[in-house]
Amino acid sequence: MRETLLIARRELASTFNSLWGYVVLAFILVVDGLLFNTQALGESAQTSTYVLEKFFEVCFGTTVVAAILLTMRLIAEERQRGTHLLLDASPVSDTQLVLGKFLSALAFLSLLTLATAYMPALIFVNGKVSLAHIGTGYLGLILVGAAVLAIGTFGSAMGRNQLEAAAVSGFLVLLFLLMWKLGRMAAPPMSDVFSNMSLFDKHFQPFQRGRIEVAAVVYYLSVCFVFLSLAIRRMSLRRWQ
Repeated sequence: MRETLLIARRELASTFNSLWGYVVLAFILVVDGLLFNTQALGESAQTSTYVLEKFFEVCFGTTVVAAILLTMRLIAEERQRGTHLLLDASPVSDTQLVLGKFLSALAFLSLLTLATAYMPALIFVNGKVSLAHIGTGYLGLILVGAAVLAIGTFGSAMGRNQLEAAAVSGFLVLLFLLMWKLGRMAAPPMSDVFSNMSLFDKHFQPFQRGRIEVAAVVYYLSVCFVFLSLAIRRMSLRRWQ
């Protein structure tokens, strides 16, 4: 555990010391601000609850994009620069390496997500919403971010460079996002299977509306476990190539 936290701290410091980290931070905050004003607030009067739900819906998309942008460099950059040979020769296990890099990205994404808290706070100027609703929505965003980061970590382990990593991660995330569409088109029992596999709709909308559902929490944590396990497996196979 100590080695994992050391790797996470090193990677997090590296992200804050790099231009890329600030580019992602600025880009996501600007897009969130624009979408909050145009999509959530709009031009006509809306109820406070509607504005807050729309805000979390918008942030769902930007959180997914941010997670892919952050993970495309995690492991693929090491391979692209040739520094993966040093990692292979280090005493750090593949599990510690993958978890350390994942935790660093999760910490950065969580800080980025919480940096948007001033937007729902603006609702209190002319309206009123529950603080529990805001907290639940942010919990959902962090869980979604963690799931996409896990998928992105696997994609980064698969890609030979950062573009390949982003392509693999983007394809997998898009596949999981489209599951809710397939769920509406398919007939039972496949409709239930597809709906339960989707990152959005059935699992995220309860958080968006201020409800915490255990099934949704278990789903996002399960996605993290599966794809982090696949990333560790991929790293183990690479050592023998």
